[in-house]
Amino acid sequence: MTMPRYTLGISSHFHDSAAALVQGNRILAAAQEERFTRQKADWRFPTEAIAYCLSQLPEGAALDRVAYYEDPGLKLRRMLDVAQTRLPTGARLWPRMIETLRSLANELPSELRKVVDDPDRIVFVPHHRSHAASAFYTAPFAEAAVLVLDGVGEYSTTTLWSGNSSGLRAEAEIGFPQSLGLFYSAFTQYCGFKVNSGEYKLMGLAPFGTPEFRQKILDEMMDLRPDGSFALNMTYFDYDKGLSTTSPLFEMLFGQPQRREFEPITQFHMNIAASAQAVLEEVVLALAKTALHRAQSANLCLAGGVALNCVVNSRLIRDLPGLESLWIQPASGDAGGALGAALEAARGDSATGARTGSDSMAGGFLGPQFSDAEICTALDRAGLVYERVPDPVIYAETVAQALAQGQIVGHFHGRMEFGPRALGNRSILADPRGKDTLSRVNKSIKFREDWRPFAPMVLADQASRYFEEPTDSPYMLLVAQLRPEYCGATTLSEARRLGLHGPMQLQNAVTSDFAAVTHVDSSARLQTVDPGTFTRAGAILAAFHAITGCPMLLNTSFNVRGEPIVCSPKDAIDCFLNTHLDLLAIGEVLVRKSAQPDWVHQKIGRMHFDAD
Repeated sequence: MTMPRYTLGISSHFHDSAAALVQGNRILAAAQEERFTRQKADWRFPTEAIAYCLSQLPEGAALDRVAYYEDPGLKLRRMLDVAQTRLPTGARLWPRMIETLRSLANELPSELRKVVDDPDRIVFVPHHRSHAASAFYTAPFAEAAVLVLDGVGEYSTTTLWSGNSSGLRAEAEIGFPQSLGLFYSAFTQYCGFKVNSGEYKLMGLAPFGTPEFRQKILDEMMDLRPDGSFALNMTYFDYDKGLSTTSPLFEMLFGQPQRREFEPITQFHMNIAASAQAVLEEVVLALAKTALHRAQSANLCLAGGVALNCVVNSRLIRDLPGLESLWIQPASGDAGGALGAALEAARGDSATGARTGSDSMAGGFLGPQFSDAEICTALDRAGLVYERVPDPVIYAETVAQALAQGQIVGHFHGRMEFGPRALGNRSILADPRGKDTLSRVNKSIKFREDWRPFAPMVLADQASRYFEEPTDSPYMLLVAQLRPEYCGATTLSEARRLGLHGPMQLQNAVTSDFAAVTHVDSSARLQTVDPGTFTRAGAILAAFHAITGCPMLLNTSFNVRGEPIVCSPKDAIDCFLNTHLDLLAIGEVLVRKSAQPDWVHQKIGRMHFDAD
């Protein structure tokens, strides 16, 4: 009898380091390092995430191999090539490159040897192949075209693959510095947001504007060909020779300097965001069409950081001819590379099951979970008053009643989510119907910009009643339009004609029956919950529907601005104590803010966090 073989995948040394453990094609565990260290987008070697994954090995089992998510030597060669060929300006990259050289050449091998001491058991999987594997080998179909879009791996920035029972075959590639991800990051920086974390803000800002600069971008900054291949005019960008993504000519082209972080967002910035988003959609649509053609498939898999742009993803479903099925890796960024590297290296090992029409991501719930004893110990140490509600039906109904009364709930249960989206187990929940809920959650709980939208968690069998297609979105990776009968009378164009300006003024003017979870263009980033696979958050949602007739809840990640999603009971308690959350639903326990001693109320808002 063949013994099971276990593979550990690792990503690190850029951003969002992570670890994942697999047996054949079965995923046992996966988690990002940031959740343990509490440093957002932690790039360091994922010691804590590795320890968690190894704790999930069956008793007596041993690790067979380690798979790293890129080729460090090839990455360093690219950095050296870039710095040398772009002298003298490329000299600005040398300090960073020397630091990277030291960490990849010295620290990384040493850290890997601590995990397995035999170098023959360490496998290096190219960056884009890791991304492609993370999408294809977890997909709910056995053959597909695969499109990977990110900033840069070793040299690759865009790759097209075909996948079938034989594995992945490379079909086409675009190399550095031609990068769709870094193109979008340049506009992120220009609008005053942080690169590698603020791109979703640019996507959220785009609906407030009109794409009036789209043609200028295509005329001046990008040569876009019919097959989706492209070349950037690098005189407008600086990421290949400096520490900024944009060059001074970028500002000159658009006639305004880069917005600083705390400066007002104007209609100009909204239009810039809309224009960058429009170009991104155009390029991805063309690339996806080519990917389907090259693979001779009607199925498409997406991975890489650009695949987290849910507006683009929905555009593919609506407008890509020949597309029948779309699968997006929920952890599409570098964290997912750890999983992809492990799955690629484990090919050929004994698998635990064939593809059955559903994905293999276990709902994204691949991280740590904690016992009720551990939860109560943490609550006792914190000095909090709590009540046990062991009956799951009564528990769900009690939390639903609190939500119906307007309370905002921090929900903590089961295994933590892998990837950037909170899908219910580490979520903040609220009634989506209140007009002031958006501002309340943004200002007094998340401590972030007041215009940023939240997502609805919707019962899957009710989604099409309220939203237009696409409405099958279990991983919160698609957007859909709210049906007109639930939208308010004032449109965005009418709000502008009334002289309103600024994101929050416009957001407040364009209302709907579900104002807290629909954006200014009446769109929403859906998470659909199937009654057949209910988590406890799903049970709370079903109870809320029974009480109120509303089949959706506001769902946002359980954290504050600049902080990773909570992982442990202590993290959840800290967030509860620092914010205006009304109720902490954790394990089988309820912690009501109103029942706490005075010192708890005096602590709210005392901690401060970095901007995200």
